[in-house]
Amino acid sequence: MENLETPMKLLDDKPRLSIFKTFKTKREELTGEAIRQRSIIANLATEPRHMMNTRTSLAHKVAEKSNTVWQNVYSGIFRDIDEILLPLGIVEEAGRLPLKRGPRALQEHGVPYYKLTESGMLVAVSLDELKDERIKILKKFLETVDMKEEEFREMILTLLNVAPNFVFELIRKYIESHVNGEITKIIPFNSNRLSDALNGRMTVYGELLEGFSTLTSSDRDSVISFFQSHLTSKH
Repeated sequence: MENLETPMKLLDDKPRLSIFKTFKTKREELTGEAIRQRSIIANLATEPRHMMNTRTSLAHKVAEKSNTVWQNVYSGIFRDIDEILLPLGIVEEAGRLPLKRGPRALQEHGVPYYKLTESGMLVAVSLDELKDERIKILKKFLETVDMKEEEFREMILTLLNVAPNFVFELIRKYIESHVNGEITKIIPFNSNRLSDALNGRMTVYGELLEGFSTLTSSDRDSVISFFQSHLTSKH
Protein backbone atom coordinates (compact mmCIF):
# COMPACT_ATOMS: atom_id res chain seq x y z
CA MET A 1 0.00 0.00 0.00
CA GLU A 2 3.05 2.27 0.16
CA ASN A 3 2.47 3.34 -3.44
CA LEU A 4 -0.70 5.12 -2.33
CA GLU A 5 1.29 7.62 -0.27
CA THR A 6 1.70 11.14 -1.58
CA PRO A 7 5.29 12.28 -2.29
CA MET A 8 7.51 12.76 0.75
CA LYS A 9 9.02 16.00 -0.54
CA LEU A 10 7.61 19.16 -2.07
CA LEU A 11 8.04 20.04 -5.72
CA ASP A 12 11.09 22.18 -4.89
CA ASP A 13 12.63 19.05 -3.28
CA LYS A 14 12.68 20.48 0.23
CA PRO A 15 12.04 17.97 3.02
CA ARG A 16 8.52 17.93 4.38
CA LEU A 17 7.18 16.61 7.65
CA SER A 18 4.59 13.87 7.03
CA ILE A 19 3.08 13.31 10.48
CA PHE A 20 -0.44 14.22 9.33
CA LYS A 21 -0.31 12.51 5.92
CA THR A 22 -3.07 10.02 5.11
CA PHE A 23 -3.77 7.72 2.18
CA LYS A 24 -5.53 9.36 -0.75
CA THR A 25 -8.21 6.66 -0.73
CA LYS A 26 -8.45 6.38 3.07
CA ARG A 27 -8.33 9.88 4.53
CA GLU A 28 -8.75 8.63 8.09
CA GLU A 29 -5.76 6.27 7.88
CA LEU A 30 -2.19 7.52 8.40
CA THR A 31 0.45 6.41 5.90
CA GLY A 32 3.37 4.24 6.95
CA GLU A 33 5.65 7.26 6.63
CA ALA A 34 3.42 9.30 8.95
CA ILE A 35 3.32 6.49 11.53
CA ARG A 36 7.11 6.12 11.46
CA GLN A 37 7.75 9.84 11.92
CA ARG A 38 5.18 10.13 14.69
CA SER A 39 6.70 7.11 16.45
CA ILE A 40 10.21 8.57 16.23
CA ILE A 41 9.10 11.92 17.64
CA ALA A 42 6.92 10.38 20.36
CA ASN A 43 9.72 8.06 21.46
CA LEU A 44 12.31 10.86 21.61
CA ALA A 45 9.83 12.96 23.59
CA THR A 46 9.33 10.34 26.29
CA GLU A 47 12.41 8.06 26.35
CA PRO A 48 15.30 9.38 28.51
CA ARG A 49 17.67 6.43 27.87
CA HIS A 50 20.26 7.20 25.18
CA MET A 51 20.55 3.60 23.99
CA MET A 52 16.83 3.58 23.16
CA ASN A 53 17.13 6.60 20.86
CA THR A 54 19.45 5.16 18.21
CA ARG A 55 18.16 4.33 14.73
CA THR A 56 18.15 0.61 15.50
CA SER A 57 16.28 1.01 18.79
CA LEU A 58 13.73 3.28 17.13
CA ALA A 59 13.28 0.69 14.37
CA HIS A 60 12.61 -1.96 17.02
CA LYS A 61 9.95 0.27 18.62
CA VAL A 62 8.18 0.95 15.32
CA ALA A 63 8.37 -2.70 14.26
CA GLU A 64 6.89 -3.84 17.55
CA LYS A 65 3.87 -1.56 17.06
CA SER A 66 3.34 -2.69 13.47
CA ASN A 67 3.92 -6.37 14.27
CA THR A 68 6.84 -6.82 11.87
CA VAL A 69 10.60 -7.36 12.12
CA TRP A 70 12.78 -4.32 12.75
CA GLN A 71 14.87 -4.89 9.61
CA ASN A 72 11.76 -4.18 7.52
CA VAL A 73 11.43 -0.64 8.87
CA TYR A 74 15.08 0.30 9.48
CA SER A 75 15.63 1.85 6.05
CA GLY A 76 12.49 3.97 6.51
CA ILE A 77 13.66 5.10 9.96
CA PHE A 78 17.09 5.94 8.53
CA ARG A 79 15.51 7.99 5.74
CA ASP A 80 13.04 9.75 8.05
CA ILE A 81 15.81 10.87 10.39
CA ASP A 82 18.53 11.75 7.86
CA GLU A 83 16.41 13.20 5.04
CA ILE A 84 13.47 14.72 6.91
CA LEU A 85 13.75 15.24 10.65
CA LEU A 86 17.41 16.33 10.81
CA PRO A 87 17.25 18.79 7.86
CA LEU A 88 14.00 20.28 9.22
CA GLY A 89 15.55 20.78 12.64
CA ILE A 90 12.99 18.55 14.37
CA VAL A 91 15.66 16.24 15.81
CA GLU A 92 19.40 16.56 16.34
CA GLU A 93 22.22 14.22 17.20
CA ALA A 94 22.65 14.19 20.97
CA GLY A 95 25.81 12.08 21.18
CA ARG A 96 27.31 8.72 20.27
CA LEU A 97 27.40 5.37 22.01
CA PRO A 98 30.68 3.41 21.79
CA LEU A 99 30.69 -0.03 20.21
CA LYS A 100 33.06 -2.89 21.08
CA ARG A 101 32.00 -5.04 18.14
CA GLY A 102 30.77 -4.43 14.61
CA PRO A 103 32.14 -2.39 11.69
CA ARG A 104 35.40 -0.58 12.45
CA ALA A 105 33.91 2.81 11.54
CA LEU A 106 31.17 2.39 14.13
CA GLN A 107 33.67 1.22 16.75
CA GLU A 108 35.77 4.32 16.13
CA HIS A 109 32.99 6.90 15.88
CA GLY A 110 30.19 5.24 17.82
CA VAL A 111 26.47 4.93 17.09
CA PRO A 112 24.55 8.22 17.06
CA TYR A 113 21.54 8.74 19.28
CA TYR A 114 19.06 11.57 18.92
CA LYS A 115 16.93 14.06 20.82
CA LEU A 116 14.20 16.54 19.95
CA THR A 117 15.07 20.15 19.28
CA GLU A 118 12.88 22.99 20.55
CA SER A 119 10.90 22.72 17.31
CA GLY A 120 10.61 18.97 17.81
CA MET A 121 9.21 19.40 21.30
CA LEU A 122 6.41 21.57 19.92
CA VAL A 123 5.74 19.03 17.17
CA ALA A 124 5.45 16.34 19.85
CA VAL A 125 2.71 18.35 21.57
CA SER A 126 0.65 18.05 18.37
CA LEU A 127 0.62 14.23 18.58
CA ASP A 128 -2.59 13.07 20.25
CA GLU A 129 -1.17 9.60 20.98
CA LEU A 130 1.02 11.20 23.67
CA LYS A 131 -2.15 12.15 25.56
CA ASP A 132 -1.50 13.84 28.93
CA GLU A 133 2.25 13.49 28.46
CA ARG A 134 1.92 16.54 26.21
CA ILE A 135 1.34 18.75 29.26
CA LYS A 136 4.79 17.87 30.62
CA ILE A 137 6.41 18.31 27.21
CA LEU A 138 4.82 21.70 26.62
CA LYS A 139 5.75 22.96 30.08
CA LYS A 140 9.34 21.86 29.48
CA PHE A 141 9.27 23.63 26.12
CA LEU A 142 8.01 26.86 27.68
CA GLU A 143 10.72 26.65 30.34
CA THR A 144 13.47 25.90 27.81
CA VAL A 145 12.74 28.27 24.94
CA ASP A 146 13.87 31.88 25.09
CA MET A 147 10.48 33.52 24.54
CA LYS A 148 10.36 37.30 24.23
CA GLU A 149 6.68 37.50 25.16
CA GLU A 150 6.31 36.63 28.84
CA GLU A 151 2.60 37.47 28.69
CA PHE A 152 2.13 34.97 25.86
CA ARG A 153 3.97 32.27 27.83
CA GLU A 154 1.80 32.90 30.90
CA MET A 155 -1.35 32.82 28.79
CA ILE A 156 -0.42 29.40 27.35
CA LEU A 157 0.34 28.06 30.85
CA THR A 158 -2.96 29.39 32.18
CA LEU A 159 -4.95 27.78 29.38
CA LEU A 160 -2.96 24.58 29.80
CA ASN A 161 -4.20 24.33 33.39
CA VAL A 162 -7.89 24.89 32.57
CA ALA A 163 -8.28 23.70 28.96
CA PRO A 164 -5.31 21.55 27.88
CA ASN A 165 -7.08 20.04 24.87
CA PHE A 166 -7.82 23.53 23.57
CA VAL A 167 -4.09 24.35 23.79
CA PHE A 168 -3.19 21.07 22.05
CA GLU A 169 -5.61 21.93 19.25
CA LEU A 170 -4.04 25.38 18.83
CA ILE A 171 -0.57 23.86 18.56
CA ARG A 172 -1.75 21.14 16.20
CA LYS A 173 -3.12 23.81 13.87
CA TYR A 174 0.18 25.69 14.20
CA ILE A 175 2.21 22.62 13.23
CA GLU A 176 -0.20 21.82 10.38
CA SER A 177 0.40 25.33 9.02
CA HIS A 178 4.13 24.61 9.02
CA VAL A 179 3.63 21.24 7.32
CA ASN A 180 1.47 22.92 4.65
CA GLY A 181 4.12 25.57 4.02
CA GLU A 182 2.06 28.45 5.39
CA ILE A 183 4.74 29.28 7.97
CA THR A 184 8.36 28.52 7.18
CA LYS A 185 9.70 27.86 10.69
CA ILE A 186 8.25 26.52 13.93
CA ILE A 187 10.55 28.61 16.13
CA PRO A 188 10.19 31.38 17.20
CA PHE A 189 6.80 30.54 18.69
CA ASN A 190 4.95 33.73 19.57
CA SER A 191 1.49 35.29 19.51
CA ASN A 192 1.81 36.84 16.05
CA ARG A 193 3.02 33.64 14.41
CA LEU A 194 0.32 31.61 16.14
CA SER A 195 -2.32 34.08 14.98
CA ASP A 196 -1.00 33.94 11.39
CA ALA A 197 -0.98 30.13 11.46
CA LEU A 198 -4.56 29.98 12.71
CA ASN A 199 -5.66 32.14 9.79
CA GLY A 200 -8.40 34.16 11.50
CA ARG A 201 -9.46 31.53 14.03
CA MET A 202 -8.02 33.62 16.89
CA THR A 203 -10.81 36.14 16.36
CA VAL A 204 -13.40 33.38 16.66
CA TYR A 205 -11.76 31.94 19.78
CA GLY A 206 -11.48 35.39 21.33
CA GLU A 207 -15.14 36.14 20.64
CA LEU A 208 -16.17 32.82 22.24
CA LEU A 209 -14.11 33.42 25.39
CA GLU A 210 -15.23 37.02 25.73
CA GLY A 211 -18.86 36.12 25.19
CA PHE A 212 -18.68 33.19 27.58
CA SER A 213 -17.30 35.42 30.34
CA THR A 214 -20.38 37.67 30.13
CA LEU A 215 -22.91 34.85 30.52
CA THR A 216 -24.87 34.28 33.69
CA SER A 217 -24.00 31.22 35.75
CA SER A 218 -27.09 29.43 34.46
CA ASP A 219 -26.29 30.20 30.82
CA ARG A 220 -22.67 29.12 31.26
CA ASP A 221 -23.84 25.79 32.68
CA SER A 222 -26.14 25.35 29.71
CA VAL A 223 -23.33 26.00 27.20
CA ILE A 224 -20.94 23.71 29.05
CA SER A 225 -23.57 20.99 29.19
CA PHE A 226 -24.11 21.29 25.43
CA PHE A 227 -20.44 20.83 24.60
CA GLN A 228 -19.96 18.06 27.13
CA SER A 229 -22.92 16.09 25.81
CA HIS A 230 -21.54 16.23 22.27
CA LEU A 231 -18.07 15.30 23.49
CA THR A 232 -19.51 12.27 25.30
CA SER A 233 -21.58 11.18 22.31
CA LYS A 234 -18.53 11.52 20.03
CA HIS A 235 -16.62 9.03 22.15
